[in-house]
Amino acid sequence: MISRAVVEALQKFVPVENIRLQEPMAGHTTFRIGGPADCFMQLENEEQLKKAQNYLNKVGVPFFVLGNGSNLLVKDDGYRGVILQIGQKMSRIVVQGCRIVAKAGATMSQVAHAALEHGLTGLEFASGIPGTVGGGVVMNAGAYGGEMSQVVTMVTVVNGEGEILELDNATMEFGYRTSVIRQSPFTVTEVTFSLERGDAEAIRSKMDELGAKRREKQPLEYPSAGSTFKRPEGHFAGQLIMEAGFRGFQIGGARVSDKHCGFIVNTGEATAEDVRELIQEIRKRVKEKFHVDLETEVVFLGWEDI
Repeated sequence: MISRAVVEALQKFVPVENIRLQEPMAGHTTFRIGGPADCFMQLENEEQLKKAQNYLNKVGVPFFVLGNGSNLLVKDDGYRGVILQIGQKMSRIVVQGCRIVAKAGATMSQVAHAALEHGLTGLEFASGIPGTVGGGVVMNAGAYGGEMSQVVTMVTVVNGEGEILELDNATMEFGYRTSVIRQSPFTVTEVTFSLERGDAEAIRSKMDELGAKRREKQPLEYPSAGSTFKRPEGHFAGQLIMEAGFRGFQIGGARVSDKHCGFIVNTGEATAEDVRELIQEIRKRVKEKFHVDLETEVVFLGWEDI
């Protein structure tokens, strides 16, 4: 549990109304799963982030930076630490010619639609991705042939010492669902995109086409964290999972989607442990049958043995 002294110290950096204790994390993840966090803070700017991080590091209290929770599984017992959310209160989007500068809490969909409104092409792929641009740039999010590395020119971060740094595209070391930030004590606060002029109707048509594909092929009617596993080299995770006999396989309320075996969905009453057990069973059987190690895209929060 977080002590009263820690909470009182945090209230010096962040407005009291932005701090909640024992906040259920099920309301902050797209899985709609997760127990309470000791302390949940909605950040409004970089200064609040720097001060909160510096203080928590100094006193040794664990913390986790949260965006939209679109690839996160929180333990049923919750999180013994502080959640620092960069969300709607840090979501300003500014369009400057062919550039878009977005605060890290803006969603990928919001930025894609801002591009559409200004006749800018290049972000159509992002229109259906539920995560924030902060989380998206960390994992080099992508879909249907597009990814963040193709359109991001600058990423502003706060490092472990509270310094603000700017990382260009090359410095980001983008790879498949990864970037340099995955191995660094950096928190993204702003992302700059460089796009091209395009025809608004053609952009809208492309976004509509991709949206239709998502609805057709993905189980959007259920809570999930999107693709559960990264694509293994030379294979497709969903195909391996299907061929291993997991289509429709269920543990508790967690089920391998009948529509797309790369998705684990919450049928309504799933626990985090249901999802974790299902992931472990899939990885075990795919390894035995195909000698392929499946790596999760899902981030596990609250466990020590993942």
